[in-house]
Amino acid sequence: MFNLKSHIDISFEVAGAISSRMPVVALESTIIAHGMPYPENVETARSLEAIIREEGAVPATLAVINGRIKIGLSADELEILATDGNIAKASRRDLAYYISQKKHAATTVAATMILAHIGGIQFFATGGIGGVHRGASETFDVSADLTELARTPVAVVSAGAKAILDLGLTLEYLETQGVPVIGYGTDEFPAFFSRESGFDVPLRLDTAGEIADLAKTHWGMGLNSGLLIANPIPAADSMPKEIIMPAIEQALAEAAQQGISGKATTPFLLSRVKALTEGESLVSNIALVKNNVRLAAQIAHSWSQIGNSGWGM
Repeated sequence: MFNLKSHIDISFEVAGAISSRMPVVALESTIIAHGMPYPENVETARSLEAIIREEGAVPATLAVINGRIKIGLSADELEILATDGNIAKASRRDLAYYISQKKHAATTVAATMILAHIGGIQFFATGGIGGVHRGASETFDVSADLTELARTPVAVVSAGAKAILDLGLTLEYLETQGVPVIGYGTDEFPAFFSRESGFDVPLRLDTAGEIADLAKTHWGMGLNSGLLIANPIPAADSMPKEIIMPAIEQALAEAAQQGISGKATTPFLLSRVKALTEGESLVSNIALVKNNVRLAAQIAHSWSQIGNSGWGM
């Protein structure tokens, strides 16, 4: 019989924080292995962990290393993810495979939510979630991130969904799945590199404490979906639509011409957008992730202050 606990390594820092009910924030590892080039990837990973600590919380970067579920990575493990060109990309459907085959794998939003929930971590910060791809009516290309948000009780802080996606259909899908989408200090759903998308957010809250209280109430009522907190990129780092949108359209056209699909799509598009914007998109990407991590740590801290013993009559 499979013994899950025997396949999990929780770092000493994270284990201590969880046992003492300190605020903990999960971080994905796909952004390290597939989202940014070296050395920006490992430098960003370290700076994200430092920001969480500055806010009085504990970071827990998640991955699979040699088939072991890692909840909190060492410096050497971060370096492996940042430099090994053969790191796999694991979502829900792949996790058991990479664990059973004792391989390395970076975790997507969906996989990170699963491992965070296994580890007892309620809050997770990322850059942008996956969603409904453009042309999905023909390809049925819908990210597993959306269905994971519908089934796993973890709150995800992101700068909306990646701008390469169909944002309107992504919001419709989340509504169908019953996932609360909360705009942090905004009435408009952010579009990753930009603060504006043209789509309204269904809910708005303006403080970390309000978001923590909503999460407590939502889960206390037995509504065991995740929550999506849409946190706009800082205004100083937002990319003008007249620059980012043509780059995205060109990258999408090139992907179609080259027959790129599935897991390879997002890394290809982000790489091409970076090249077409002469690196400006990477600068914005790093800025928005740092912004999300800070907010997630503040929410986790508020959660720990109000207590997490549950909500009831």
